[in-house]
Amino acid sequence: MPWLQDPNDNNLNNVRHEDSRHFRKKEKEYLKAKTDELETNSKIKKIRDWYRGISDFKKGYQPGTNVAKGEKGDLVTDSHRLSQYFS
Repeated sequence: MPWLQDPNDNNLNNVRHEDSRHFRKKEKEYLKAKTDELETNSKIKKIRDWYRGISDFKKGYQPGTNVAKGEKGDLVTDSHRLSQYFS
């Protein structure tokens, strides 16, 4: 625990450096695999998958949203109604 609290400790800096290097390497491998997949889709004429892969690269990560609907199909947004709905 003490070495986590000391910002000047060289060991912590080494761990951070190794971790960032590891994740950069993993990201590079992932992107290489995706570009190879896109290239393969292009060569074997899977145009729909090719365009879908390109649009995924352009858009990036898009988090989804979950919406709660009531019994009548309307949106449940009021905190009092939410507590009744989830109780």
